[in-house]
Amino acid sequence: MSSKPSDGTPKLIKGGRRGNRVTTGPVVASPPAKTERAWVDAFLDYCRSECHLADNTIAAYQRDLSKFSAWLGRRREADLTVPMLAEFMGSLADSGLAPASIARTIVGLRMYFKYLQLEGVLKENRVELLGSQKLWQRIPSVLSPKMVDRFLQAPRMSYSLHLRDRALLEALYASGCRVSEVAHLRMQDLHLDEGYAKVKGKGSKQRMTPLGQPAIAAIRTYLAELRPKLMHGKTDYEHWVFVSRTGKPLRREAIWELVKKYALDAGITDSISPHSLRHSFATHLLAGGADLRQVQEMLGHASIATTQIYTHVDQSRLKQVHNRFHPRS
Repeated sequence: MSSKPSDGTPKLIKGGRRGNRVTTGPVVASPPAKTERAWVDAFLDYCRSECHLADNTIAAYQRDLSKFSAWLGRRREADLTVPMLAEFMGSLADSGLAPASIARTIVGLRMYFKYLQLEGVLKENRVELLGSQKLWQRIPSVLSPKMVDRFLQAPRMSYSLHLRDRALLEALYASGCRVSEVAHLRMQDLHLDEGYAKVKGKGSKQRMTPLGQPAIAAIRTYLAELRPKLMHGKTDYEHWVFVSRTGKPLRREAIWELVKKYALDAGITDSISPHSLRHSFATHLLAGGADLRQVQEMLGHASIATTQIYTHVDQSRLKQVHNRFHPRS
């Protein structure tokens, strides 16, 4: 497994056929035998097989490196300077990429260039001199309870897949799961009699997340009345909970589109996403008096610092605490 130093960049595993080959001297090494594309593929395979990074992380690194390759053009990695790398980061910011995504791109580039250095393609890694992207704390978008009610009622009976969509939206809000976690739910993960589901989060970590009665009822109705019709004669994907009209697993992108569609149907003009339901889940729990540690566990956050942002979202709860406990409230 990779470990994380103070700058947040996963360390590449050293040793084996590569060993610890960090050297100083001229930037340009002997010409590599592989093409740039081949080195990127080899790096992604290294992340998968030796660093054991999550599939979503590897896919993100692949997209980031594709953008970098397009920007690089005919220039060589060995000829890059820090100002040139800063120019690339500036182009990402100008394109509207979120600060968190830019920070991830820097991490991916550091790993990739370190990999090239360990393989002997480069003798100097100038990406290490690139400063980390400064992240400002952003307050997540949160729906009010009334807006959530309107949103969950949006799938109408006139839509042929309304039972699936109602169950899907209820599951997202009731569990606070990431969209990928709900998309990858399997039948054996559901424990409706006990009122919870097992989900696999970041780093393939499993956790149990409670499901409320409205979500359980919606899921039961979907499983009994619609899913058998969608899966009729199809056995390839019989273990997946949420499937398309062709009986295939529902993609994350399709879930995003459904959330956007039903937000418009509910008259919600704010830009929301599946993650908005996750934010709303956490904020509403804290507003109801839930313990921060419990919310952290349900969200699957590795650090409670990530969960603490929701204490800033719910100002009404902070006012109630102040009014109740402060001697001069």
